[in-house]
Amino acid sequence: MNSTTRQSPLSDEDLASLRQEVELLARTAGAAIMEIYRREDFGETSKADNSPLTLADLASHDAIVAGLRKLAPHYPILSEEAADIPYAERSQWPSFWLVDPLDGTKEFLKRNGEFTVNIALVKNGVPVLGVVYAPVLDVCYSAARGTGAFVQRGNAAAQAIRAEAHAAESAIKVVASRSHSDARTAALLQKLGNHECISMGSSLKLCLVAEAAAHFYPRLGPTMEWDTAAAHAVVIEAGGMVCDIAEQALRYNKEDMHNPEFLVLASSNTALLRLLNGHQHSLNL
Repeated sequence: MNSTTRQSPLSDEDLASLRQEVELLARTAGAAIMEIYRREDFGETSKADNSPLTLADLASHDAIVAGLRKLAPHYPILSEEAADIPYAERSQWPSFWLVDPLDGTKEFLKRNGEFTVNIALVKNGVPVLGVVYAPVLDVCYSAARGTGAFVQRGNAAAQAIRAEAHAAESAIKVVASRSHSDARTAALLQKLGNHECISMGSSLKLCLVAEAAAHFYPRLGPTMEWDTAAAHAVVIEAGGMVCDIAEQALRYNKEDMHNPEFLVLASSNTALLRLLNGHQHSLNL
């Protein structure tokens, strides 16, 4: 649906309740992905930009769209697999769902389990609710504005999570892309000094910072808004930031839906921000 006239404001309590429903929907989409994941043939094809597309991407998309239309029919949906909505139309959306049905298709194809279902609710350019579910790992990260960020592993109770700054005497734990690397990121890591590198796929990289399993995630390569929105909501509620090189928070529903280069870290990690600012020129940031 494209109507925005019937959207009513959502309180933090409304968002918290909605988050639980979206978690269930993400798990439903994850089950649809796993049905394909167990097959020998993923039905892989290529999109116009040569990025991979599988039957699992489409099955997850269909499950999420059907679920969101029942759950919150007055909010329009923009999914990676149905993103050809003119900016003149979507620019009129005060709030909308931003979805990546299968984030990390390359990881899916490698069968390494590091892919996710990403569902975010965006209000006035800011993600106010986010669910990131990794179906192989059975790990679900979620957050809603004003109510904190959580992780649930398997059937265990959900646990509150919080991003943390690294201690001055300790190594900086840096999370890096499993499938995307570049010389500038390598140069940045070298400038950091004492650090440990953790490789991970999909939006799980942002979630590792949110739960303090890593201190820092620099992304100097291309990404799209649907790649980051859900995890961005989790990072915000965990006390972290997802910002561009000028320390401005990423915004959503831009005319060009490419993200700028960005950094993910605890908002309290001022020492790391100072270090990065000192190396901007030498690293061409």
